[in-house]
Amino acid sequence: MSKFSNTHCLRRALLAACLLTAPIAAEANCRQALALALDVSGSVDAAEYRLQLDGIAGALSDPEVRQTLLVMPSAPVRLLVYEWSGPLDYRVLQPWVSVADADTIDTVIARLRSTTRVDMDPGTALGTTMQRGVAFLKQQPDCWKRTLDISGDGKANVGTRPKEMVVRTSFEDVTINGLVIGADAPDIGDIRQVEIAELSAYFRAYVIHGPDAFVETALGFKDYQNAMTRKLLRELDGLVFSQAIPTRADQ
Repeated sequence: MSKFSNTHCLRRALLAACLLTAPIAAEANCRQALALALDVSGSVDAAEYRLQLDGIAGALSDPEVRQTLLVMPSAPVRLLVYEWSGPLDYRVLQPWVSVADADTIDTVIARLRSTTRVDMDPGTALGTTMQRGVAFLKQQPDCWKRTLDISGDGKANVGTRPKEMVVRTSFEDVTINGLVIGADAPDIGDIRQVEIAELSAYFRAYVIHGPDAFVETALGFKDYQNAMTRKLLRELDGLVFSQAIPTRADQ
């Protein structure tokens, strides 16, 4: 048996059944738009940068993630990957792509593994990247669900702070999840649980958005791939539980 529970397998089966029997399945061409935002601020060194990109590539190589992505090729997930730091600094690593077959997943994996870092502002403009990610998702209005996933290892320190974004009317119909990255194992002692609990609380209070939003955690960048795998499975499975599949009567 894999590391995921029988409950997870049941959820995937239910997702597949609902998608395959949905009345609009033949008309829809996107069941979920998923934007992944990677923190490349000054607190992320070269090795940690590589662990993030290879972590996403590794998560996309996971058999269960691939199966969940490809459960309905006629209404695929659309994926975008971008990195962010200061208020004006971001870079799209993978433009919007419809993930309808295994070759597409492999192409995304190859792109991420071959990507090299460029110089960017060392600041952490978390509020700005929330706004930018929502803007990216607004480019996919026909998707049944739109999800922004923000990875980060620290709080905002430049630009608009997330806690200042009290009114988020532009975030309507968008879910924002967080993947909080704690410090790697220290040489002496271990305060990682305390640090990651504080940062997770910050993300829960000011960053995540939407009724099914959640925070996933990685105990250091070396745990990033495992956390990303868990997060992708939860986000992709969550479609059937967080939102009723629309029918023609709803259109």
